[in-house]
Amino acid sequence: MYVQIDLDGPAGTLRVSGHGLPTVELVRAPGTDPDAHTPIGTRKAALLRLTVDGEPAAVRPARGRLLRRSYRVDVRTGGSRYRLVPTSYDSSRLTRDGRRTGSLICSGDGRVIDTWEDGATPRDIAVGTALAAAFGTGAAPWFETVGDIVSELIP
Repeated sequence: MYVQIDLDGPAGTLRVSGHGLPTVELVRAPGTDPDAHTPIGTRKAALLRLTVDGEPAAVRPARGRLLRRSYRVDVRTGGSRYRLVPTSYDSSRLTRDGRRTGSLICSGDGRVIDTWEDGATPRDIAVGTALAAAFGTGAAPWFETVGDIVSELIP
């Protein structure tokens, strides 16, 4: 299935569309300065507006700190709960209502590599692709992050 990803990080806009897919749009609040670590420019839910197939959806990115789980992104749309959570350095898992629907890789450049489980719906594909493109995928394990912090403190 062809997926069109239009990401403009500095402007804070993302649009995912394609034949047979619902259109997903994620927009950062106008006038806000983008952070350098998030492709869409923020992980603050109050600054983001998400629509899926024209309907408002709730998006809640976690803060992104020490643990991989802290980089998760939760979405509620169409009666379903989606979660994108890192599983390795470069990949993340998408679940719908607690069931695995796919694995995604995106380094933040707006290109997404995806693998979908049997039964993944067009909505799953559109939402998962949008989350991966907007927030990136993957994260270092906590012990490596701690090691980096400690090594920075030692002269």
